[in-house]
Amino acid sequence: MARRWWTLPLFLVSALAPSFSLAGPAFENTAIVRTIELGGSLVHVSTTYAVKALEPGQTTYQIALSKVERAKTSWLEAKVKGQTTPLKLSEDESSAEYLLSISLPKALAVNGTLNLVLETMQTHATHPFPEQAAQNEPQLLKYETDLFTISPYTTLVQRTKIKSIAPNVISYTTPHDVDSFVRDGSVTRSGGTITYGPYHDIQTDTDFVAKHQQSVSVHYSFDYPVIEVETLRRTAEISHWGSNLNIEDKAHLHNAGPTLKGHFSRLEYQSQNFQRKQAPHILSDFTLHLPPGVTNAYFYDQNGNVSTSHLRTAPSVAKGSKAVQYSVLQLRPRYPVLGGWNYSYTIGFDTPLQDSVSYDAKDGVYMVGVPVMTPIPGTVVNDAEVKIILPEGATNVKFVSPFPEISNSMSTHISYLDTAGRPAVTFTYKDLTYKHTGTIYVSYQVPLSAHLKKAVSVSAAFFSLFAFAFMARRVNLNLHKK
Repeated sequence: MARRWWTLPLFLVSALAPSFSLAGPAFENTAIVRTIELGGSLVHVSTTYAVKALEPGQTTYQIALSKVERAKTSWLEAKVKGQTTPLKLSEDESSAEYLLSISLPKALAVNGTLNLVLETMQTHATHPFPEQAAQNEPQLLKYETDLFTISPYTTLVQRTKIKSIAPNVISYTTPHDVDSFVRDGSVTRSGGTITYGPYHDIQTDTDFVAKHQQSVSVHYSFDYPVIEVETLRRTAEISHWGSNLNIEDKAHLHNAGPTLKGHFSRLEYQSQNFQRKQAPHILSDFTLHLPPGVTNAYFYDQNGNVSTSHLRTAPSVAKGSKAVQYSVLQLRPRYPVLGGWNYSYTIGFDTPLQDSVSYDAKDGVYMVGVPVMTPIPGTVVNDAEVKIILPEGATNVKFVSPFPEISNSMSTHISYLDTAGRPAVTFTYKDLTYKHTGTIYVSYQVPLSAHLKKAVSVSAAFFSLFAFAFMARRVNLNLHKK
């Protein structure tokens, strides 16, 4: 659906008016600098706020996001500039917009200053333009955003920098009706960087928003495939008897770049590979970073085993070690994935249980850590499901996710040689990025009787089979005696 740019000021008036009345004149922004790093499926935005307190004892600073911007933001984090510890952040959603309340590390006195950095990761923020491309044509994307970073507080000066990886920027928007607060020029370009501003005396009243806020866009070349993981199903199964953690991923890839114009030519594709000039919108292979110490790895698609792959394993790392190691899996799909095409695959592997599980002998509690996902660089996971299967008989199950999940549930998983089934906890997520590579922690207890249940059930199964064979040998099924 085409966007009607003339409705944007009216939307922002209704969206931002409630938040500005709530914030009050407690702060003043001496400067706001927003840096947008363009990508394919992901766009990284870093906004620095130079804050000055106008009232004593201020401990909470508020940031306003429009509903459109919040909808495409899948991850956000606030920090004091130069520090690594994230600040506590809470979200307040009103009828048409979002307010982010940031707890400051200390109260600011009158005229006290602080530099805050809000980092966000946007997903599905770009789209191919044009929507179709031939096999030998470049891949062009388009990104749109608001010109001004609207804040609940008056801003003395602000600028926006939009950076493209490649210097090949096709076009960009020149703002209109901004001469009243521009001194040195409205927009400038240097290589692949477009700078809007600096703009001076940005007010918070709705008249300013309705008159001057506008949408700007950048049309640029992107030299990498725009890949999305439409669905990811991860299953992690804990085995105490086998002393291993088995992880299996079922993924469905989609190339969200421009769809192929015309027919695919294998001859042209091989010629491009030979000349090392492969089209940027074609996915021919990708790399995954698996945990160290993986064994029994397997990878297959709907047609069978994927033999065009290369796995380089790293030695196992003791739990709690600060050494950073990972196994590298290079996977080449059975066919090149062009714009609009899909590819499904399954990857599984085992890791030593001691690398991810700890045991508290005093309380008899096991603690297991399972990674949320194994990300493909530069991709977004639209829908993810992580299912952690605990040993049979596990009780007192507790869990914590590294970030908020859409939902979680408990269920019973029944496999071979099970009697009552195994407890399983399932998490669902949306729009995951490489910023979401955290670990889910699950604690549980397993009584001694549950540990022995598997051995008893296996022994009973073998004894029953032996007894059946013993009895079967003595049954005479002949109709007549010899």
